[in-house]
Amino acid sequence: MEDAGTAPGALTARAAGLVACTQCGRVHPLGTPQCRRCGSDLASRDDTSLQRVWAWLFAGMIAYVPANLSPMLLTSTFGRTRENTIIGGVFELFDHGSYGVALVIFLASVVVPIGKFIAIAYLALSVRSRGLARGHARQRLYEVVEFIGRWSMIDVFVVAILSALVQLDFIATVKPGVAAASFALSVAFTMLSAQAFDPRLIWDSYEVEET
Repeated sequence: MEDAGTAPGALTARAAGLVACTQCGRVHPLGTPQCRRCGSDLASRDDTSLQRVWAWLFAGMIAYVPANLSPMLLTSTFGRTRENTIIGGVFELFDHGSYGVALVIFLASVVVPIGKFIAIAYLALSVRSRGLARGHARQRLYEVVEFIGRWSMIDVFVVAILSALVQLDFIATVKPGVAAASFALSVAFTMLSAQAFDPRLIWDSYEVEET
């Protein structure tokens, strides 16, 4: 009995002589230059996909370094200014008993970004390296990366909300630090990296595994 997760004998659109439009989804015979519905250029595979994936991924990793080392929040209370990094803010929330908020910030600002870096790199490597992942594992991983991407900006949203609400002149003010811009750039670059990945490359790996 075949394992359903390994997709034995999977028939790809390219093997069937078809190509789908990535914009509207209409299927055409392989070799059709443009989509007959929306006019977009058709290509069975994006040959520059992995190049753009790695470029955006490295840019996101570089921007993530100052996002963690620089202050995320500048809090002024009665004229005294205090700076908090992401990790420093998490520890301070724990000290004040806000365990739930601290956990959410830690997951959204540390675990999720690092997890996305690893997942995208793994996807890019797995479609070119035989045996790194089998069956539908790559497709599921890609769907997870796409799903969690929308939650990556939660830390920036928190900073923006605090900066808008806590403005009491000399008594208390909250301003975003340099890390807020760096973190936003890192998230944006990582999302662009995930979007640059051509998921059709995953199906090509099935053909390699079967040979």
